[in-house]
Amino acid sequence: MAKYETVIGLEIHLQLKTDSKMFCNCSNDADGQAPNSLVCPICLGHPGTLPAVNKEAVKKALMMSLALNLKINKKSKFDRKNYFYPDLPKGYQISQFDEPLAQNGHLVIDANDQTWSIGIERLHLEEDAAKNIHTSTALSTGQNGKTLVDFNRGGTPLAEIVTQPDFKSPIEAKEFLMQMRLIARYLGVSDADMEKGNLRCDANISLRPAGDHDFYPKTEIKNLNSFKSVEKALQFEEKRQRKLWDEGKAPDKTETRGWDEGKGETIAQRTKEGSADYRYFPEPDLPPLIISEKLLTQVNASMPELPFAKKERFVKEYALSSKDAWVLVYQRKWANYFEDIMSDLRAWLFKVKGVSPDTDQADKLWQAEKPMLSKAAFAWLTSELFGLLGNDFKIEDLKISAENMAELIKLVYEKKINSSAGQKILKEMFAGKDDDPSRIAEKMDLAQIDDDSTLEDLAIKVIMSNSKQAEEYKGGKEAVLKYLVGQFMKESKGKANPQKAEEILKKKLQS
Repeated sequence: MAKYETVIGLEIHLQLKTDSKMFCNCSNDADGQAPNSLVCPICLGHPGTLPAVNKEAVKKALMMSLALNLKINKKSKFDRKNYFYPDLPKGYQISQFDEPLAQNGHLVIDANDQTWSIGIERLHLEEDAAKNIHTSTALSTGQNGKTLVDFNRGGTPLAEIVTQPDFKSPIEAKEFLMQMRLIARYLGVSDADMEKGNLRCDANISLRPAGDHDFYPKTEIKNLNSFKSVEKALQFEEKRQRKLWDEGKAPDKTETRGWDEGKGETIAQRTKEGSADYRYFPEPDLPPLIISEKLLTQVNASMPELPFAKKERFVKEYALSSKDAWVLVYQRKWANYFEDIMSDLRAWLFKVKGVSPDTDQADKLWQAEKPMLSKAAFAWLTSELFGLLGNDFKIEDLKISAENMAELIKLVYEKKINSSAGQKILKEMFAGKDDDPSRIAEKMDLAQIDDDSTLEDLAIKVIMSNSKQAEEYKGGKEAVLKYLVGQFMKESKGKANPQKAEEILKKKLQS
């Protein structure tokens, strides 16, 4: 039994994808812009300026709150969080302290065939700070360098999400963040790209004796800019603190540590501030934030199907395994592409069987054929099409329509072509040379040979040309059959059905 329990909580900053900043009309799209070009007196904190709340940011924060099962506070307020730092021109940040937008929620995590619920304490709105840029001279020598400040990011709308200390391991924290990112992207509230700073995370970790329910001084780890760094930093800190406990030197104060990616270790920075150090008080220039029933109704109506619900539906509706469903759901556009393919296959099935849709007969037919069709569609997408994609490929660049992808699957399913021919056709479609699989099959003469007499003639030819292997098979060396099937396929120029080829060869060899 383990001597200690690990206790982890996360503080997540999610940049909201709005046209303008949180409290002014400056553009919120700083990508590729010259430093300090997206600023105004309001976000630079000039005296006499007045902030105004970005309604779109509120809507997006409400969407995220609903997705995290948080209770929406109909009345919340903004506060001033006071601290001095070069990237904070006002000397304070407008945030929410004791009356946040939403609180007391949870998120169910589904990973590695396990599910667990993580409590979420709150979600509040605030503005982002500017960005400090340290010159290489300052980093390498600590002298004569410069720290430059780009205020383009200053004032960007942020949703800060604070979890309960419910994580028991670094891997749980990483999985939570990955699914949080997925939800944000499904909702369209943020790009949630950690490498670009759209999603940032501070991780709090402490240890306690196994079976103990008290909380001990925690360490907050900063500078985590990837899912891997979150996991590695927590693993390092878990090991460091376990050693301290073993030596009788358990942490006795809350501290902030930075993560050094190069060294693979956390570095002590400072003793962590408490809320009193920030001298919070209500923001005098902003009235309370009132959420009307009308606004909540609008936001609820705009909510899409969320990832976990979509995964559960894919398992039930398409007879996919939970693992296979997640492969599709993790990319929303691929999930939609798969559904479009299945819709086309369903319509085709009813047409070839002469069954009217929306009847009991159609439902029974679909339930019988669906597992095989969905398995075929999933395999052609993930094994074949994904195999042609590069790392930077985007589904928007795909030239194969869902309708034509479904047509290719139908050709193989009906055994009009074999899988080898299907792969050749898919490559032609992917290259954009043609998008009609039937036309490509005809042009490349890939139609499968179904005539039994032709196949039997090919089998006799293969047996006569490979008499030694044929005699070995007859003598009990069954593994030789694979070789003979390969020769059969070669003789048929890949146009025979391998299973049928094997059946006919066996029949001829045994006669």
